[in-house]
Amino acid sequence: MHPFPYRFITIEGNIGTGKTTVCKLLAEENNFKLVLESFADNPFLPFFYENADRYAFPVELFFMTERQKQLSENVIQSDLFQETVLADYFFLKTVLFAKNNLNDNEFRLFQRLFKILNDTFPKPDLLIYMHRPVDVLLQNIRARNRSYEQNISAEYLESLQNAYFDYFKIEQDIPILILELDEVNFDKGTAAYAELIRLMQIPHPPGVQHIKINALPSSSGR
Repeated sequence: MHPFPYRFITIEGNIGTGKTTVCKLLAEENNFKLVLESFADNPFLPFFYENADRYAFPVELFFMTERQKQLSENVIQSDLFQETVLADYFFLKTVLFAKNNLNDNEFRLFQRLFKILNDTFPKPDLLIYMHRPVDVLLQNIRARNRSYEQNISAEYLESLQNAYFDYFKIEQDIPILILELDEVNFDKGTAAYAELIRLMQIPHPPGVQHIKINALPSSSGR
């Protein structure tokens, strides 16, 4: 029996939460098929952070088409009976970010396009949301020092966080684990990482669970 009951797992989180790092480690350790969002390829992203009103629509449209292409290749065309697919985003984040960033007219048009594409995708079997306080996110963003991210504000991060939680309130079809992390990282060999693996290996009912992950010591005792 496969140790993971879920065939399509998504790990989500706000900007700077560390979800991509966690996904890479999990995929390497557990032989998952890894799907990572190629956000750095979006040519509009640096301009968006400088002038959001002007560049919000092209930046969101580019993200949507790239996500659709990537997930089509790696999820829809993948044999989910033979392998577990792990992604560091879910397609619905497309409309959550767009609603947060676009004006009303732009969003109505965007929503029509999104619905056409979204109807072709399965939802993840398990959604894990890594939640960190905004001040920790800002520290992480500064530490990784991507030039185009340095103007991201606390208010913008809070608005994205609210968009996620508003969605979680109405999603009833899949299990959603909200991991309260503060500054905890899932480094290999730590009890926090072992707890993450344990959570991914047990069945969860549909709906939201809030789980506090403490800064636990290394499982090796060091």
